[in-house]
Order: sequence, then C-alpha cells, then structure tokens
Amino acid sequence: MARRANWICWVGIWGWLTIATVSGQESAKELSSSIERAIGFLKSQQGKDGMISQELGPGITALALTGAMRCGEAIDAPWIAKGLEGLEGHVKPDGGIYGNGRLKNYETCVSIICFAEANKNGKYSKLLENAKKFVVANQYGIGTAAANKDWDGGVGYGGQGRPDLSNTTYLIEALRSLDAGADDPNIQAALAFVSRCQNLPSPHNTTPFAAKIGDGSFYYEIPAESIDPSSDPERYTPDGGIRGYGSLTYAAYKSMIYAGLAADDPRVVAALKWIKDTYSVEDNPNMGEAGLYFYYQTFSAALQAAGINELVDGQDRAHDWRRELSEALIKRQGNDGSWSNSNQRWLENEKSLATSFALLALANCRPKPAVQ
Repeated sequence: MARRANWICWVGIWGWLTIATVSGQESAKELSSSIERAIGFLKSQQGKDGMISQELGPGITALALTGAMRCGEAIDAPWIAKGLEGLEGHVKPDGGIYGNGRLKNYETCVSIICFAEANKNGKYSKLLENAKKFVVANQYGIGTAAANKDWDGGVGYGGQGRPDLSNTTYLIEALRSLDAGADDPNIQAALAFVSRCQNLPSPHNTTPFAAKIGDGSFYYEIPAESIDPSSDPERYTPDGGIRGYGSLTYAAYKSMIYAGLAADDPRVVAALKWIKDTYSVEDNPNMGEAGLYFYYQTFSAALQAAGINELVDGQDRAHDWRRELSEALIKRQGNDGSWSNSNQRWLENEKSLATSFALLALANCRPKPAVQ
C-alpha cells in the first residue's frame, strides 16, 4: 500500500512538472513572438535616413535600437546599422547627440546607452567620450551653477532648465553604460539629487518636502519656490507634500543600486517597501495609465538591477514579475506588433515610443541563460 501511495505521489509530481515545463515553453514562445513582432513594427517605421521617428528627434531611435539589440538583434543587422548611422548624423560639435536642442540632455543620454550597447569593437569610443563630456558639463553643481542648491547633481532636458529626476536617472544609467563605477563623482553627485527627490527625511534629504508624506516614494522635481497645493491636487497633498509615483520610484531605486547603495541603506529600504506595497503590472502606481510604458521599462530594469527574481508584495504574495509583466504586455500588444497608450500624457500615444519602451521591458523579461 505504501509503494502504491509513493507511486501515485511521484506520478503527481511528474505530471505537475510536465505541465509546468510545457507552460514555461509556451510562455517563452509567446515572449519570443511578441519581441519579433515588436521589432518588425519598429523596422517598418524606419525612414531612409535610419531614424524611427525624425519628427520626434533621435531619442526614440536610440530607445528602439537599444531594445532590439538587448533582445538579440545583431549590431550589423542592416536596420540596426542603418539606425546607428542615422544617430551618428545627430552628433553635434559640442559632443551632444540631439535634434533641435530642446531635449539635448535626454537625447544624448539615451544615445550614449544605445552606442555603448553597440560598441563591442570600439567603433564608437571617441563619440562616447565626447558625449560623456557633454552631459556631465550640464550637471548642476559640477559643470553648471544651480540657482537652488537642492538642484546640485541633477540634470534636466536641456541647458539651464530646472533638473528633474527622470533625466538624472538617465544620466546615471548612461554613465554606468560607459563602465563608470559606483564611486564615479558624477554618479555620486547625481545620487545626492536623486535622494532629495524622495519622500523620506534623512541626512540626505533636508528639503521641506521630505517628511510631509514620508512613504519612500520619489517625485519628479524639487520646486524652487513656494507651492500652492490647490493648484494641482493630483500632484500635491493639502499640506504641500509631493506625491511620488511608480515609474520614477523604480527609476530612482535602480539608480541607487547603480550608485552602490547597500540593500540596508534606509533610502533603499524605504523605496523597496513602497514598491512592494504598490506592486502592479496593470497601471503606473499613483498615475494610472499615464506613463504606463515608461513605467513598465523602469519597473523591469530596476528589479533586474536589484537581482530580484521573485518579488513578495506588501500582502506577502510572491510574484514572478517577469512572467506577469510579459503577460501584461503581450495582452496589450496590437495586431501590427506595436503598443500605444490611450492616455496621451508624455507622448505615449505615439506608437514608436510606447513600443520602444515595451521592447526594453520585454528584454528584461527574457529568461537568463543558465550558468555553464
């Protein structure tokens, strides 16, 4: 009787393993198919000049090519080579890589990340060296004087405009893509700005906003002047606190990891707690559909950088985030292989942009090869 029970038990386990294996294989096929269709869409949007969207500047092309290369597209694939050549055409005498100049820091940072991905044989080393000099020269407190000391370490979209968290996290990622260490002075200066954008009072954040919410989330910018909370209830609490939201909290969490903060640093602990408490693959926490695809990209990049394969949320529920995120993205993918956000905020209704963010997220959802 004991032998029969053991046999039934092993049959049950074998059956479960077989189902799990088949299910895993089907998920991998769906993921590969989704990536292939997304790449096909982006290729169809490429113009004769190699750009994915000339009207919106080189940033989208850089994001699209980076996502494709991270998903396995060869550097010498004709459309990738054509796109890189098109991006080179946007290199300016000052070392920046940008279009009309309105978004020159942002466009240069995402282009650095793209060219670094393609720089396996050193072809773009000089270009990258000049681009690095350009972006750090625009960093407040280092290359540029700040009107507000709380802005030190940050960068904005271009020139003398106020710095913001999104652009500053892109700066950190760009510098890390160039093999800058966590102790790089520009990364540490940027970390100081990132820390001041957190809803957390600490020696690293003594701004008047730090303790008003105190939940560990991150917000977009540090106001230089007094604010009227009633002017934007979505953004401000009645007492003048600045609400944090998902995409930027994940971006900041990733940046803290890149800047070498330990897992037990209070800034990291508070950010991860907020991430666990608000875990979602359906919306951008505290923003709903707004910026959803940028959220998917920062969500996946942050958890990958942290080495988290299974995230346990605030309700003690374990999440295989790669599977859940890829399923959410595949469900939203259009028949032409693209993604688009019905919420037009931050231009995510532009298919090429939303698809580029989605492709970058799917690159992070791919299973890691087994260690030989």
